[in-house]
Amino acid sequence: MKKVLLTGAIALFGLSNAQIAKGTVYLSGSAEYSQKETNSGDNKTEKFNVLPTVGYFVAPNLAVGVGVGYQTEKITDITTTALPGATLVQSSITKKPAFVVAPFVRKYWTLGDKLYIFGQLAVPMQFGKTEVEGSSVLTSGTTTTTNSVSTEAKYTQIGVTVKPGLDYFLNKNWSIEATIGEFGYNNFKPKDGEATNNYNFGLNLSSVTFGVKYVFAK
Repeated sequence: MKKVLLTGAIALFGLSNAQIAKGTVYLSGSAEYSQKETNSGDNKTEKFNVLPTVGYFVAPNLAVGVGVGYQTEKITDITTTALPGATLVQSSITKKPAFVVAPFVRKYWTLGDKLYIFGQLAVPMQFGKTEVEGSSVLTSGTTTTTNSVSTEAKYTQIGVTVKPGLDYFLNKNWSIEATIGEFGYNNFKPKDGEATNNYNFGLNLSSVTFGVKYVFAK
C-alpha cells in the first residue's frame, strides 16, 4: 500500500525533472464541422469553426498564447401546413457568423519525461451577428402569395473558461493533447438588447477533445 501511495504522489505532484523550456513556441488549433438534420430535410443545423493557436513559454512549464479564428452556425426550419383549399410553407434561416479571439495562459505539471497534465485559463471573445431570413408561401389553386422578412443584430460574447487536460509528447516536436470538460462563464450581449449570463461546470467524458501540437523545441 505504501508503494501505491508513493507512486500516486509522484504522479500527482510531478516529481520528474522533465520541463518544457522557457522560450519554447508551439502551434496548434482546432477545426470542426457538424451537421444534423431530420429525415425530411426540413430541419437542419450546420456548425463550422476553425481556431489556429500559437503559444509561447514565458517560464518553464508556463505558456501564454492566443487563438484567432472564425465560427458560424446555420439553422434551417421549414414547415408545411395544409389549410382548407390552400397550402402554407414557412421557412426560417438563422445564421450566426462570428470572429473569435481567445487569449490564454496554460500551466503544465510534469508526470513523466513525455507526459504532462495542464490547466488552461482562457478568455474567449466572439464578435458576430445573428441574421434571420423568414419567408412564407401561400398557395391556393393557381394563386401564390409570397412574403419575406429579414433582420440582423450584432452581438458580443465574452467568457472565462478553465480546462484541465493531458499532453503526451511523441517526440521533441509533436505532441497529442486531450482536454476533459470545461468550467466556465460567458456573457452574451446583443446590440440594443439585454445581456445573458451562462455558466458551464462539469467534467463530462462525452466532451473529451483531442488535438495535435507542433513544438519548435529549443
